[in-house]
Amino acid sequence: MTYSVSEVAGVTGITVRTLHHYDEIGVLHPSGRSRAGYRRYDDDDLDRLHEILLFRELGFGLEDIRRSLADPSLDRREILLRQRGLVSDHADRFRKMVSAIDRALDAIDEGTTMNKEEMFKVFGDHDPTEFEEEAKERWGDTDLYEESQRRTKTYGKDQWKEAGAEGQAIGEEFAELMATGAEATGDAAIDLAEQHRRHISRWFYPCSYEVHTGLGEMYVADVRFTKYWDDFRPGLAPFVRDAIGANANRAD
Repeated sequence: MTYSVSEVAGVTGITVRTLHHYDEIGVLHPSGRSRAGYRRYDDDDLDRLHEILLFRELGFGLEDIRRSLADPSLDRREILLRQRGLVSDHADRFRKMVSAIDRALDAIDEGTTMNKEEMFKVFGDHDPTEFEEEAKERWGDTDLYEESQRRTKTYGKDQWKEAGAEGQAIGEEFAELMATGAEATGDAAIDLAEQHRRHISRWFYPCSYEVHTGLGEMYVADVRFTKYWDDFRPGLAPFVRDAIGANANRAD
C-alpha cells in the first residue's frame, strides 16, 4: 500500500511543504511515483519518517539526521535503540527542568523573586533578565516598549511556553533553510521573515516593517543578539537580517 503526500501529511501532522523539502535535501525520498509523477510513500518510508521525527524532537539538525540514517552499518533496531537512549537522557533532564520551572512559577505567584542560583536552574546559562535594564534604557520611553511590558505581564505558563516554542521553531526553520543553500532574498526566506515579524506582533508589540528592519540590523550589530541566531546555525544572523530586509522591500 502506498500513500500520497497529502495522506502522509494528514497522518503525521507535518506539512506537505516539509515533505517536499525532505525529498529535495535527501532526508526522505519517496519510494515511488504515480503515473502522473506525484510522490508515493510506502510503509518503509513511513518508518523512516518516524525515525526522522524522533531525531528532530531530540534537537538534531536535518543534515545530521540524513548522515545518521544513511549509515549502512545501522539497522532499524539499532537506530531505535540509539533513539531510546537519547530520549531517556532527555527525559531525565526535562523532568528536572519542569520541577525548576514550577518552583519559579510558584515564586511569581507568591510575589517573590528568584535569586541567580534558582534562575540558572530554570534557564541554564541564559539569564532572561540580562538585557532588561538595557532594553528599558534604550526603549523605555517608547510606545512599543510599554506595549510589550503590558502584554507580557499578563502571560501565564502556557502562553510563555507557546511563545517560546513558536520562536524556537522559526529559528530552526531559518537554520534548515540556510543549510539547503537557499538565498536569504528568496521567496522561502522572505516568507519566513514575514512569519517572524508576525510572531513579534502577536506576542510582544505591533512590529512594522521599519521596526523589523531595525531589529534585523541589531541582530548583526550586537554580538549578544548575533549569538542567539548563530546558536541555531553559525552565520545565521546576517541571513535573517537580509531576509527581513527583503521582506520589507517586497511589502513596499
